[in-house]
Amino acid sequence: MENEHKFPQVGNRRTEPGGIIGEKQVSRKRLISKLNYLNFQNKTLLVRFQHIKYDRIVSCPAKPLPCSDDVLECVWDGQRGDQPDLTTFRFLQLIVSDGHEVLIVQPEVLRVDERGLKVILPKMCNQVTSRKMRRHTCKNIQAQLLQNSAMFYGALFDFSTVSLHVGLTASPPQTFQWIDNRSDITLILSNPNEMLYAGECRIVKHSSGLKTRRFILEPIRRQIQRYKPKEFRSTRQELVPSPNVIFKHPFTEETINLKTLDVAGSGFSVEENVESAVLLPGMVIPGLALDFAGSFKIECKAQVVYSRILGDGRDDSRLKCGLALLDMDIQEHTRLLGFLQQATDKNSYFCNPVDLDELWNFFFESGFIYPRKYAFLESKKEQIKVTYEKLYTQNPNIAKHFIYRDKGRIMGHMAMLRFYESTWLIHHHAASNSASNRAGLVVLDQISQFSNSARSLYSIHMDYLICYFRPENKFPSRVFGGVARYIKNSKGCSLDEFAYLHYQNSASKTTRLPKPWALIPTDVDDLVKLDAFYENESGGIMIDALDLQPDMVGCEDLSEEYRRLGFHREKKLFSLKKENHLKAVFMVCVSNLGLNLSDLINCLMVFVLDPGTPPRDILYQAVSELSVYFERTEVPLMIYPVTYADSASVPYERIYTLWVLNTQFGDTYYKYLNRLLRHLHY
Repeated sequence: MENEHKFPQVGNRRTEPGGIIGEKQVSRKRLISKLNYLNFQNKTLLVRFQHIKYDRIVSCPAKPLPCSDDVLECVWDGQRGDQPDLTTFRFLQLIVSDGHEVLIVQPEVLRVDERGLKVILPKMCNQVTSRKMRRHTCKNIQAQLLQNSAMFYGALFDFSTVSLHVGLTASPPQTFQWIDNRSDITLILSNPNEMLYAGECRIVKHSSGLKTRRFILEPIRRQIQRYKPKEFRSTRQELVPSPNVIFKHPFTEETINLKTLDVAGSGFSVEENVESAVLLPGMVIPGLALDFAGSFKIECKAQVVYSRILGDGRDDSRLKCGLALLDMDIQEHTRLLGFLQQATDKNSYFCNPVDLDELWNFFFESGFIYPRKYAFLESKKEQIKVTYEKLYTQNPNIAKHFIYRDKGRIMGHMAMLRFYESTWLIHHHAASNSASNRAGLVVLDQISQFSNSARSLYSIHMDYLICYFRPENKFPSRVFGGVARYIKNSKGCSLDEFAYLHYQNSASKTTRLPKPWALIPTDVDDLVKLDAFYENESGGIMIDALDLQPDMVGCEDLSEEYRRLGFHREKKLFSLKKENHLKAVFMVCVSNLGLNLSDLINCLMVFVLDPGTPPRDILYQAVSELSVYFERTEVPLMIYPVTYADSASVPYERIYTLWVLNTQFGDTYYKYLNRLLRHLHY
């Protein structure tokens, strides 16, 4: 039973738009169709009564039985509470609504009792619109109202996109006097599994009651800021045909099907009618599918971030609603971005199938694999071919590749690899000598578009981007070095130099370090000291990006992912100590041959904390002990800082600069890159 006169207005708060908007006559035949639809869906109609003495009106939900002629029988809906004492009320009318239309029926009453009622339907009834916005009945949605540290619990009964109807219970020592009707409240809505909505609301009106009350609440904001504002948003595409958004509404469990207006890698917008609007800003949609003309679907989790009148405001019948992606399977996201990048540039390909013979030919012709590099790769070429077969045909979660084609030929290539828990390595940048700057810049821009769209998604694990380059190479120095100089914040983007060499392990058997030197597994305290040393030495973000923070000790999640995908990734930490004083930390990185053709993730990294020690022979002996993790006598060795290699007279072949970008500073990076691309006539 619903008492329709128990909602007094609170102050001067604005109510939901109401009043009778229009009215027309509907035939009995159509009315019977509506009644049978309600019966088929196990829904109810409302039977309105008026008190004989006090003029009070109540509405009682009832379930209509199948109807084939002018006689209708209904039974009271026992799930909606006790019925009033019908001897003190007189029948008024039936209210029949299927969610789209409201019919007011004045039948002839044959019987009203404790079981239900029986009536004769009139030949015609009235169809009216009593609200501009339809209210939607909710199922199993828990409500929490929070104000001034007081929390009241209850349920969401129904909602529109401009108001919410909740019922709350006051549990001793609570009293509804604790709720200040003039102040805003925070409303939290959830199902048994997760939170679906949290937002600030105004109290429009409420019922009376000591233990339970019903509240009509008005959301304050029509737009939320889910993520940090970005100057450079993901490119939005108006696709033809445009995909549909299909989901089960989290409040009502009804299936919703809406047409998209535009789609990007980080979200999309849809159109809906004002009268039947269901997208409440702030609401989380746990399961949603983008349906591309019925040919394929992409699943995701999304949140409504805004709802506004479409166009110039003169037509107030349509709304444009924006939804942000909260999470999406990485393979699904790859499919979406591949589709969108093709829509932007027909020559740009993201993780598309690649003919490996063509790819290897491109690597050699472009000079990416130069003679000296090939000399290191030649003996392992068959193993490398196997690795690339997996990378470029199976499209694993840990790797992404970007290709620019022109007239059927590969003109540019770049790849990414997730080798640390939340860090992706940019590598294998190559462009055809005949492509001028364009192909190389296009694939660089593709990576930027991907990271801009993906960095907020948990499944992508992209807190940092890293890249190694040689300082004397002009293009990467200008791009990546230029970004660091442009950002001017080492916590946003840092540059650190490593000495690189190949250690020849010529010893027939491994010997132990002489006392008082010891090489032991690294513990948390050692990483705390390494972090302090690096902060003083550089102040950058390399330690975070390379999983060298103390809380990462023993983390094997990514190694397990590699194993699941049929790849190999191993990372072990060892500390070199003298009389229990930490002198250096060694990071053993072992992976499939060819994952990185420069062996920058299949190497031994050394972080020396004391510029004066260890002596070169002690360093070499420690490297010799750890070389057992590598299936070769020649071990790639990277030493940080370079000043140690110089002071200890360690001969090295070249210097590599490690560039690290905190993706939270992505806007500044994209701003610099766009300026650079324009300058280079891209």
